[in-house]
Amino acid sequence: MKETENLAQGYDPQGVETRWYRYWEENGFFQAEPKADRRPYTIVIPPPNITGSLHIGHALNNTLQDILVRYKRMDGYEALWMPGTDHAGIATQNVVERELAREGKNRLSLSREEFVARVWKWREESGRTILQQLKRLGSSCDWRRERFTMDAGLSRAVREVFVRLYEEGLIYQGDYVINWCPRCLTALSDLEVEPRETPGKLFYLKYPLRKGGTITVATTRPETMLGDTAVAVNPEDERFKKLVGEKLLLPLTEREIPIIAEAQVDREFGTGAVKITPAHDFNDFEIARRHGLPSVTVILPDARMSEEAGAAYRGLDRFAAREKVLADLRVQGLLEKEENYPIRLGHCYRCATVTEPRLSRQWFVRIQTLADAAVKAVREGKTRIVPETWENNYFGWMENIRDWCISRQLWWGHQIPAWYCGECGKITVAREDPQACSHCRGSKLRQDEDVLDTWFSSALWPFSTLGWPEQTPELKFFYPTSVLVTSFDILFFWVARMMMMGIKFMGDVPFRHVYIHALVRDESGQKMSKSRGNIIDPLLIIDKYGADAFRFTLAALAAQGRDIRISEQKIEGYRHFANKIWNAFRFSLPRLAPGPGFSAPALVLANRWIVSRLHHRIGEVRETLDGYKFNDAASVIYQFFWHELCDWYLEAVKPIFSEGQEPEIAETRSTLAYVLAESLKLLHPFMPFITEELWQKLPGREGSIMVSAYPRPEPGLFCPEAEEKLELLMEVVRAARNLRSERKIAPSDWIMVSLFPEAGASRRILEENLKLVSALARAREVKLLSGASELGGAPAVARDVLVEIGVGGASGRKEEERLKQELAKLREAIRPLEAKLDNPDYRAKASPEAVAKTQGRYEDLMIKIRKTEEGLKLLEGKS
Repeated sequence: MKETENLAQGYDPQGVETRWYRYWEENGFFQAEPKADRRPYTIVIPPPNITGSLHIGHALNNTLQDILVRYKRMDGYEALWMPGTDHAGIATQNVVERELAREGKNRLSLSREEFVARVWKWREESGRTILQQLKRLGSSCDWRRERFTMDAGLSRAVREVFVRLYEEGLIYQGDYVINWCPRCLTALSDLEVEPRETPGKLFYLKYPLRKGGTITVATTRPETMLGDTAVAVNPEDERFKKLVGEKLLLPLTEREIPIIAEAQVDREFGTGAVKITPAHDFNDFEIARRHGLPSVTVILPDARMSEEAGAAYRGLDRFAAREKVLADLRVQGLLEKEENYPIRLGHCYRCATVTEPRLSRQWFVRIQTLADAAVKAVREGKTRIVPETWENNYFGWMENIRDWCISRQLWWGHQIPAWYCGECGKITVAREDPQACSHCRGSKLRQDEDVLDTWFSSALWPFSTLGWPEQTPELKFFYPTSVLVTSFDILFFWVARMMMMGIKFMGDVPFRHVYIHALVRDESGQKMSKSRGNIIDPLLIIDKYGADAFRFTLAALAAQGRDIRISEQKIEGYRHFANKIWNAFRFSLPRLAPGPGFSAPALVLANRWIVSRLHHRIGEVRETLDGYKFNDAASVIYQFFWHELCDWYLEAVKPIFSEGQEPEIAETRSTLAYVLAESLKLLHPFMPFITEELWQKLPGREGSIMVSAYPRPEPGLFCPEAEEKLELLMEVVRAARNLRSERKIAPSDWIMVSLFPEAGASRRILEENLKLVSALARAREVKLLSGASELGGAPAVARDVLVEIGVGGASGRKEEERLKQELAKLREAIRPLEAKLDNPDYRAKASPEAVAKTQGRYEDLMIKIRKTEEGLKLLEGKS
């Protein structure tokens, strides 16, 4: 049988991946059902936006999830990986609005119903792209259960949660300053605003006192002064104590405003006196409430100045108004000075527009009691965050949380289930669309036009996807989920909110573990971006190197708490790993049939050793995977496959197949088949496609590798004696190989190996395994000698064994010439030392230290000369 007849020359992932993914899907291997006799293992996919396409972060996140799911599925769990997408309110509405703009239309040129229908049409045509791309990666989701945050079942769950929270007083409507995006024309939560350090200016403005004189305030936003309703000073500030209660004339307006005392004022900021603009600043809003100040809105939703800003500024863009306000203040002599001042300026996380704090009537969740329960769950260990370093971030945010603004001024999303009565003016909140007001039974009802924050529906994902509020078999079996795999950037957006909602509505945490992975950066540590030109496209990488190499690279680099630095070079390296595995099977497969069934090896040391190493590695992989140490698990597998299996074991058994006795051959066939099968299963969660392809080539294997049993360590197959023996032989061989490399001996040239062990265990082990040393060192002959009298050259040391090699052929002649040249240099170097030491005047006049130093150098050179001479004798005798 030819070695190559079973497998092609090299592994080509093209075709293999498509074929096996289709096979897995068609045979239902991804599917999971509630089963009383099985343990559940559940992961809900962090639902990608329907606007998205697969990027490097998705690839990492889903690779790690797939590794866990495939591992647990093989380990006997009923493993459900729940797929789905998020409707992504702002992002999706922006996409469709851009489409309309290309047609010369805008959202307002359609009715709300027409616009929503247009979004649904876009979703059906383009909104599932990323899920198809995940299949290219090998993601083994239960695709039958795909959910969407706007589908009927999840929409029902959203309504149920809203109504219950409203009935309990945890959802309320109120007028508060919120983050506002003038481009998206919607409220944003604190988390949806990205603060960026921006160069700015601090302007010092003079406000005239009614009784004469001025007081100077400092501000970074002079256009908002048109909405000031007070100036505040710290009550402990001696500079201003006498002015508290006085009136000011607000510049550029006709309004009179008071000076108030407020402990929150920072005496070190600016002049110590600050303007209060309740409608356009979070802190000012709270101060105004405490002091009963009115609010004046001077900036409209589209960031233009309002009627209340005054006729001179009405209709101007906020930044144009800033310039005009400053110009007018200069004319009146009220701009004292300006200075450079860095500002942390908020930007919309979707469109990057500078956000505007703005007084608005919105819906809020009263969050603190929900947050307290979620904090307690983590403190008590009901949910564990991995790495633990993220727990402090979680606690810090949750323990200082503000009420959650959940209303958005969009058309795409879950419309808030609240109706305003045109007769009594009260609000009806209901699970089903009401026909009459719940207060006066009037029929003139108008539904609130706002929709809910996207994260409101996403917060229900772990239980809404399983059928809640119905008590489905899936919900009872698969909830709580086992682990959430996510990036740190949505720890507060999503993870914290799922914790709050899961505990509130299910009475239990939504997941037992939260594994937080790091960011993927380029090889120099830079964040990937289009502007830098350093983006890696996962689909192009898969086309070029295969999904397995890409997946293994991501896992191998996924160290806890450390950003991932990736490059094509690293991916190419793991493509070579795939080829290494492939070539190992090309050698092995013809030697497996019709091998007998496996039993613990007893005849061949290498067989006992590889089985023992395999079971140690199995235990290590399980331990690291259970601890979410993906990089460590990948490293263990890589070391076993590349070094222990390929570099050592396969080389060790080649002589057995060519010249061994039949019992040894039969045992080796059996052992090799067993080790290959178990190794493939160990590797499968990381590299599913190549392992399935090779699994199907193994003799006597039936079914798919992905539903075979994941290996478990069997202590009965550990063999410390074999490991100790082979480790000695490997150290000896490494020493011989190092000498070959140092002396630049060609691989094609034969070498002679001389071993000088101390008497005892090492000698016995070497006596029993000289043939194995010869095979692994590629030596024509291995001599076991006593003493060191025959030793030539500079020997290597392996434990208590001295190792020397001799060489023949062209390399031998080259080595002989090198040693002659080295000997001449040594003799030339030792002559002046001999002359000094033979000179009585030198010994009499030089210090004892100098003489000792010269003597030491002389003795060192003599040792080198003797070894070099002995090496020449050895070579001359064998050339």
